[in-house]
Amino acid sequence: MSSDNRLQIGGVSLSSPDKILFEEVGITKSDLARYYEHAGTRMLPHIEKRLVSLVRCPDGRDSPCFFQRHGAKGFPETVRRLAIAEKSGEKDEYLYINDVSGVISAVQMSTLEFHIWGSRIDRLEFPDRLVFDLDPDEELDFNAVRSAAFAVSERLADLGLKTVPLLTGGKGIHVIAPLERRRAWSDVKEFARGFAKRLSEDEPERFLAEASKAKREGRVFVDWLRNDRSATAIAPYSTRAKPGAPVATPVSWDELTAITKSGAFTLADMKERFAQPDPWERSKRWRQSITASMLKSVA
Repeated sequence: MSSDNRLQIGGVSLSSPDKILFEEVGITKSDLARYYEHAGTRMLPHIEKRLVSLVRCPDGRDSPCFFQRHGAKGFPETVRRLAIAEKSGEKDEYLYINDVSGVISAVQMSTLEFHIWGSRIDRLEFPDRLVFDLDPDEELDFNAVRSAAFAVSERLADLGLKTVPLLTGGKGIHVIAPLERRRAWSDVKEFARGFAKRLSEDEPERFLAEASKAKREGRVFVDWLRNDRSATAIAPYSTRAKPGAPVATPVSWDELTAITKSGAFTLADMKERFAQPDPWERSKRWRQSITASMLKSVA
């Protein structure tokens, strides 16, 4: 197929559909668009009506890539815009996605990663997820990260919060607690910071609550900063701009015991993955929030 041809996928016209985006595994723009068309049922509940930051790689994964979170001239209308106030009081246009065509339109613009806010546009100031990004020292193996994830999950359960794990497709694991939208960002951030600090005080040889590479040796940084108003985290089922096209994949806690790396699932595995039950299905029925007693317990 000539790169001058266009191809319709999910109602979106792709230019250069045979452009290689992941050279080492031969994945093209059309391959990526078809993946997201198939992934829509699983991915959309996590990404729809959220502000997004896109990692765009115009010439593929091995070329320079950049983050885009604001609207730009020539960007597809199916990737929607919302003007919101910055801390300065000025307003700026942010991007959000409502449907699969929006996701595929972003792929048309060579997006390889989708990062999401922790709230939705209808109640932007009230997050519906708490995220701890477990980021290990480079010398630690995945066993240490996995063990840390279980420890974080157990500590949150002791406080009354149930969690699900996400393989990020990078080095770490996200431990995520779905929330009812009762608390504002300031409360969620305060809880996250207090929880991470308490964890690092109780097990200082294992956990760190500050983003210091110099101090991270042999430890796991419990990144609580994902819980700030404009911070983002990798979206479930997003590809990563990394070798082999790994996918940020939801798993169950039972599954995690046998998983040996954060990039355990790649684009090639996802058809089989989608044929299996959703490992996060039960979490859709959870009704939980950060309570006054939880905030007090980590103060």
